[in-house]
Amino acid sequence: MSRRLRVAIVGGGLGGLAVAQALRGDAEIVILEQGSRFGEVGAGINMSPNAFKVLRELGLEEPLRRCAFQPERHVFRDWRSGRTLFCADIRSEYETSFGAPHLSVHRADLHEILAAALPKCEVRFQSRCVSVTQSEGSAVVHLDNGEEVEADVVIGADGIKSAVRESLYGKDEPEFTGNVAWRFTLPIEALSHAIEPAVTNWLGPGGHVVHYYVRRGQLVNVVAVRETAQWTAESWALKADREEMVHAFDGWNTHLRSMFAQADTCFKWGLFDRPPLARWSEGRVTLLGDAAHPMLPFLGQGAAMALEDGLMLGLLLSQDHRTIADRLSLYERLRLPRTARAQIGSRMRATENHLKSPVQRFIRNLKFKIRQHRNPKATLHKGEWLYVYDVREVLRAADI
Repeated sequence: MSRRLRVAIVGGGLGGLAVAQALRGDAEIVILEQGSRFGEVGAGINMSPNAFKVLRELGLEEPLRRCAFQPERHVFRDWRSGRTLFCADIRSEYETSFGAPHLSVHRADLHEILAAALPKCEVRFQSRCVSVTQSEGSAVVHLDNGEEVEADVVIGADGIKSAVRESLYGKDEPEFTGNVAWRFTLPIEALSHAIEPAVTNWLGPGGHVVHYYVRRGQLVNVVAVRETAQWTAESWALKADREEMVHAFDGWNTHLRSMFAQADTCFKWGLFDRPPLARWSEGRVTLLGDAAHPMLPFLGQGAAMALEDGLMLGLLLSQDHRTIADRLSLYERLRLPRTARAQIGSRMRATENHLKSPVQRFIRNLKFKIRQHRNPKATLHKGEWLYVYDVREVLRAADI
């Protein structure tokens, strides 16, 4: 009997844990995580139907439902008046239309669900990858402490500053997009006014604000984005001055500004981007999630794309009747066009969200009304192509 495939996963984030889950004991797995424990930074994630299907396939539907919140609808609102610009039903429509619901979840809760369900594998914390080399017979992860980890396949799930990506394609600094985001959560008892049970997006000149419930409705997650010419750091955990955030949204809706004023602790980060790669894989090494396709948050698909990557890559690597090169080639061929389209779509959505000209905003809002009149079941971001996706169905359609 041939020995099991040995797979080294660099990075213990959502995508890295998803691929480990998808392998389900069909491989000898080692996860190399640079932190001292598993733990995702950030707060809320919108789990659109395509992301939910991944968790369902991994057998994690029930724990996800127990910790999440199911919003009733998606809403676009005017930045100042609060007038509804577009409204799409979620709870009553998505399960029927796309085969799965939309849930809002705290990122830490989702990460904990994935970590708790890991198959038997080796996990090495405080193991930071500095480079990857390979030969015809194996690939080697070089750690900052001088250790080396050899495997048949190395998966770079190590984020936008991926050392694995740099080893494959050279140093390539991400580009600042001219957008800065603030984020914070509020317990519902701290709210001075009721928040609708929706994913609500306030669109204004040069910025937008999104808020929604997480953790079974106990917390409200808020993300506020503004265009700016300056940024000096790239971080998910840079503590921010609340008054700076309030000042950045001067003149916006009073309900929004009252939420900002109640923020106990807020964080800020710059939004960085890279153009889509032409390839993700070389030899025995491949990329996943933000290491392959860093995604701006304007379509809400960053985590979803990483989870889809992880499931598909795990299922393909489990097919031992194919060579490693064939498995990685199939993964890239099936995933790259979709993620590239999502990357480009996220950039376009940023432009539409932040229109500064009153005339352009009027035309955009009129288009929203026309689209909803023509199709009352239309999704917020024309996201039907995103939400209908199912990894298993894609593999079946490709006769794999």
